[in-house]
Amino acid sequence: MAPEPLIVGRDLGVCVNGRELIRHIDFTLQRGRILTVIGPNGAGKTTLVRLALGLIKPTSGTITRTRGIRIGYMPQRLALSDSMPLSVHRFLALSRAPAHAIEATAGQLGVTALLRSPMQRLSGGETQRVLLARALLGEPDLLVLDEPVQGIDVNGQAELYRLIVGLRDTRGCGVMMVSHDLHLVMAATDEVLCINQHVCCSGHPEAVSQHPAYLDLFGALDTNTLAVYTHHHDHEHNLHGDIVHEHSHHHDGHPHG
Repeated sequence: MAPEPLIVGRDLGVCVNGRELIRHIDFTLQRGRILTVIGPNGAGKTTLVRLALGLIKPTSGTITRTRGIRIGYMPQRLALSDSMPLSVHRFLALSRAPAHAIEATAGQLGVTALLRSPMQRLSGGETQRVLLARALLGEPDLLVLDEPVQGIDVNGQAELYRLIVGLRDTRGCGVMMVSHDLHLVMAATDEVLCINQHVCCSGHPEAVSQHPAYLDLFGALDTNTLAVYTHHHDHEHNLHGDIVHEHSHHHDGHPHG
């Protein structure tokens, strides 16, 4: 039996002031699956996210969400004024989640030690984990993550992607993720939707990475990225890229999750 479709878009188009932002886009996101949306700047990725969140309506086509769906959203970045101190705990409490839920989610995401820290003092990786915790506090059926690895180095990105896969596995939610780099997210996604106003190609990440339309947009994978993607993980990194401990054996050649 196929997983429940959480959100289905059919022949989606959005036109603003006579300008076509996206056209003829189809996608389906099922519970327990990770869909990654990629494309160049101006391709319509943000428009698709806004449609998924229900912030805008399509000019043409239809978007259908399962009844009673709960959506957790992680923005690309968070701008906080230095003149308004806000601790991590207070930021998470703004969700109105009970204290035990905040503590449990902070533990799951490894940010318990940061709960008393000011949001403004967090590193890029720490901020992204806190934003992800905030998105999870509503017990979402669907997680929408807009460039979740923004401002994190390559090793920290692999660690965050592993965390996202683990959350999908333990919580059974669907994940819609925007990424600028397919090859760093390949091991952490089930399906890729490559768009440039319209759907250029879609499917399994390995197939998309070799598709002529993808290669036209992004070119072949450069050797530096390939080295990062395939290097053996005989140790783990934290979100700053520091090695936190080494393993006694080699994993397979892909970053996990």
